[in-house]
Parts: sequence; C-alpha cells; structure tokens
Amino acid sequence: MQQNVHPADKTHSGKPCPVDESKTLTRGLALMDAILAGPEEGLRVVSLCRQTGLERATVYRLLAALQEANYVRLVSRFHYGSGPRWNALAQPKQLREDLTVQLKAVLAQVSKSCGDAAFAVVRDGGLSHCIARQVGVHPVQVLEIQVGTRQPLGVGAAGLALLSALSDRDVTAVIDLNEAALPLFRGMTPERLRMMVTAARERGWAVIGNHVTHGVLAVGMPVYDKAGDAIAGISVATTEERMPKDRQRQIVRFIRQALRSNGFTAY
Repeated sequence: MQQNVHPADKTHSGKPCPVDESKTLTRGLALMDAILAGPEEGLRVVSLCRQTGLERATVYRLLAALQEANYVRLVSRFHYGSGPRWNALAQPKQLREDLTVQLKAVLAQVSKSCGDAAFAVVRDGGLSHCIARQVGVHPVQVLEIQVGTRQPLGVGAAGLALLSALSDRDVTAVIDLNEAALPLFRGMTPERLRMMVTAARERGWAVIGNHVTHGVLAVGMPVYDKAGDAIAGISVATTEERMPKDRQRQIVRFIRQALRSNGFTAY
C-alpha cells in the first residue's frame, strides 16, 4: 500500500461512526417533515425523493425503519403517511380544539379594535393551517384565507410570524421543504423568505404583502404558551391603503393586548 493512502476509518465494534449516524438522523427528519407536510392521503416515494433530494434506495431504507418504529405507515398501496406513534406525539385533538376556542376570543377582540379581518394559524409540518378567522366591520374585508386553508409556512403574515419564532434549524427545514412551492406565491423565493424572517425577528412582528393576494398587506405576531414555545400565529389583513406603518404598529398593540387579556404570552 502506498504511504499516502490510508484505509477508511472504521469503528472497532462495526457500528456506524457518529458522523454516519448524524447524517442518517438528518435524512430521516427531512423525510418525516416531508410526510407531515403532505396531504392526508400520503405521499408516493417519487414525491418524497423530489422533496428531500434523497435517492430512492435511501428513502426506502428510511421508510422501512420509520415503519418498524410506527412513525410512518402505508396509507394505501403506494402512499406513505404519519404512523400511530407519531400521531400520539402530535397535539391531541382536544388541545387543538381548546386552542382554537381561545384564539377565536383573541381574534374577536383584535377585529373589534381594528375593524379588519383577523386570522389564526398553527404549524402543520412545513405548512400553516388556518384554524380560526374573524370578520371585521369595515366595508372592505380581505377573506381569501379560510378556516382549513393550508399553505407554505411563511407566505402569509400569521405563518411568517410563527416561522420567525422557530429555531434556525426549523426555519431552514421548512424553507427547504417548500422550495418548489414558494414561487407559486407571486414570486416568493427561499432567499426572500429568509430575509423576511430576519426582518420579522428584528422588528418584533411580521409584515408581508402581495404574495397571497395582490394589493393586500398583513401584520402578524407569534403566539406563545406559558413555557415560551411558539404555538400559533395571528394576523390582520387589509388593503395596502389601510396599512401604513403607523397603523401597523397600532394593530400590533391591539394583538398584544388581546393575547395578554386572554392568557397568552406576548413579547
């Protein structure tokens, strides 16, 4: 053997080295994120490969391990969805319903204060899921987002507020997962979304316009539980003419007041 050629590093036990284990875990988490962000009927392997950038053999191997641990299940012959073990870890239905009731009260107070439509979303994998909406009294209401609407987390103000409150790792995972879908929202790009997350963190609230509906601007804030974890996002949307910077700050105050008066933490 030549002096400058060395054999590959091996562990004496024959087990994967820590670097391999870390890479496998990262790939498994990316695959799980893709499945959780997918539709209820599940995703095919070809879609999982496209969304994660993993090779088919790697996806099959990871799926087998996740299925064995009950984190993933076969929804139909070719479609994979979240399994019973993951669903047991997910937010219980009753807690989600209680959160919806609480946020409806917050939205009612916010909408009454500003006259515009208010929305609440939670995270669903890489998506935002609208769980509550309150119509205001102003003659012009922006109501394109309805209860049940799912879209990439960050393309709307409530989702952007929630995304900005997540860890850097989660932000990267969400943006990477939605990379192919972002351009469908009036030219949104991963780079632009990262800049908007940074701006929201520096400002203390999220502002976004024209990416879901032309001529509309919305302000959003994250919702925190008592432990300080971001659990939802709230926004107010209206026409650009009704949302100059001074009114943006006013609506932020309305949201903070409503959150605090309904038992949530607001920063």
